[in-house]
Amino acid sequence: MTDPVKTSLEGRAEPSASATEKNALYRKIAFRLMPLLVVCYLVSYIDRTNIGIAQVGLHQDLGFSEGVYAFGVSLYFVGFILFEVPSNALMARIGARKTLLRIMIAWGLVTIATMFVHNAVMFYVARFLLGVAEAGFFPGCLLLLSYWFPSSRRTRMTAIFFMSIPVSGIIGSLVSGWIMSVFGGIWDLSSWQWLFLLEGIPAVLLAFVVFVMLSDRPAQAPWLSDREKAIVENDLADDQRRKAMKPSRKGGLRQALSDPRVWILGLGACAAYTLANAVSFWTPRIINEAGIDDPMLLGLLSAIPPVFGIVAMQLVGRSSDKRLERRWHTAVCWLCAIVAMVVLSFFLHSPYLVVVLLCVMAAAHYSGLTVYYSIPSIYLGAKSAATGIAFVTAMGSVAAALAPAMLGWIHNVTGNISLGLVLSAAIIFLGVLVVLIGISAKSLREKPNQALRDSAE
Repeated sequence: MTDPVKTSLEGRAEPSASATEKNALYRKIAFRLMPLLVVCYLVSYIDRTNIGIAQVGLHQDLGFSEGVYAFGVSLYFVGFILFEVPSNALMARIGARKTLLRIMIAWGLVTIATMFVHNAVMFYVARFLLGVAEAGFFPGCLLLLSYWFPSSRRTRMTAIFFMSIPVSGIIGSLVSGWIMSVFGGIWDLSSWQWLFLLEGIPAVLLAFVVFVMLSDRPAQAPWLSDREKAIVENDLADDQRRKAMKPSRKGGLRQALSDPRVWILGLGACAAYTLANAVSFWTPRIINEAGIDDPMLLGLLSAIPPVFGIVAMQLVGRSSDKRLERRWHTAVCWLCAIVAMVVLSFFLHSPYLVVVLLCVMAAAHYSGLTVYYSIPSIYLGAKSAATGIAFVTAMGSVAAALAPAMLGWIHNVTGNISLGLVLSAAIIFLGVLVVLIGISAKSLREKPNQALRDSAE
């Protein structure tokens, strides 16, 4: 018995599928892809940030000063920025499986090799190479989602992927602290050496799991039937045609640099990463300066904001997909963060109010970031997305490198972080203007067929 057919926008026959069937199909795809991507990004985030835990051991054993540590952190972002766009452009050519295999093996080996550093120069080289190795992983995963999910479902998938960020912040601190406290001295290795060794191995092992389990495109997935492949590819094709925007320019670095849309998105990413660093790097310090000195209580209170971030990501992501609206969802999230940051700057010595405001900031950060990073693939179109997303992420990484230094310098000069919070809020407000004024509603207009709309609801 043949499948019922309907006519697509181009007049070709395609399999007819109900909303229930499509929901089941995309759940199947999500259960196959998302757990793997989430675990991989969790490992990536831990390997990137474990230097904060290792810093104490590096200072004690090798005499690294705060300046050496800070410069090493900055060099990571230099390598990351320089190789972000080429790495993602390569993924568009050779596919996700080969690209992620290369990236994950490289960053795992560099993380392991960091255990052998014994002077500042070696430390600098290791951090730079880690940035080079990890470049392309984050935007590559976002690009991969655009190959599997139509835009009406993509924000929710992006939210699930981004959920690994707050989760890794909690898990990474606990695991790294445990390694540092238990393994020091075994086989004459310092605790920080064990940290890099044990946290670098999972990336190498996961690389081969990804290579075996992942498929570049639906058409290449052996775990989908021919009918399921056709449904997904028809949804993606119709999704591209329904975007009310001009035809995409040919992808490539030169085209990305000359495309004003990419620069607009990059400016928005700078705002997003400024908020990210205010939340990620300063939450424990702000709580500590509010009068919480007990390490256990400080750790517990620092773990609360990411929990609110996880919940907000799912709620806002679902709302954005249901309404097919991205700009105002992003802007409102960032405006909430701005209000919380400004209020926080006046109440830094009220510990529990500080925690409440940090929860608002975290919820606004994670949910706003989720929706914002669903915009580039819609705004730029399929041909420009690979290079464009990578360049947008690279611009955001510049802010990621500069924001902590800015807040730290202001803190040293003024004695507190109040002015730094207000200045960060001003930068984020510019991001709100970029989203609402620089990106037109028409360019993001999505008009899925009824089955897709029912599925999103």
